[in-house]
Amino acid sequence: MLTVIKVICVAHLLFLLGSRDSNSVAQGQLLSILTKPDPDDSAASARWLLSLNSWGVLNTISTDLDGAPFGNVVSFSDGPPNGGSGIPYFYLTTLDPTARNALKDDRASFTVSEYPLGTCGNLDPENPVCSKITLIGKLKLVDEYSKEAEFARISLFSKHSEMKGWPEGHNFQIFKLEIEDIFLIDWYGGPKPLTVEEYLHPKTSLGVTL
Repeated sequence: MLTVIKVICVAHLLFLLGSRDSNSVAQGQLLSILTKPDPDDSAASARWLLSLNSWGVLNTISTDLDGAPFGNVVSFSDGPPNGGSGIPYFYLTTLDPTARNALKDDRASFTVSEYPLGTCGNLDPENPVCSKITLIGKLKLVDEYSKEAEFARISLFSKHSEMKGWPEGHNFQIFKLEIEDIFLIDWYGGPKPLTVEEYLHPKTSLGVTL
């Protein structure tokens, strides 16, 4: 089964490479699809999902709906192409409920799926073999004058160039998710055990911790 999925990944990659401009950020990301981690390597699978994805569903506690959970599709980046940090950064405005919610109650979760990458073949997004991850933690505003903010801007604008032209009057600000817990499904057998430390400092194939 795993071999079949890898063949599908390769075929999809070759098709996409033939239809992309060689200078596009998307192509730089696609080159990593061939290295989809073994599902037994939970940390690598989790970091792969965050590195290649560019959007997901960010959930906050609604201040307008009496504390009901509020999910919103948002763009994000965890680093420049092929240089992900594992920490998702967001470019948000308080004209949108998500940022307003976070400034009053920073509890949040963020979910991304393998399905948008095109590597799940004909599998349903809910199939366990089609990986998905939910990061749970606190959605925090990043100091706009910090080195982290500079890294976040480079990370976000490299994947989402349109952001650079978004209206200044909307006061977009950089937020990040401070991860406290991780829910990962990348194969059969239920959620994979994965600590935040293991996620943020995965070991390479040579056994070196990043």
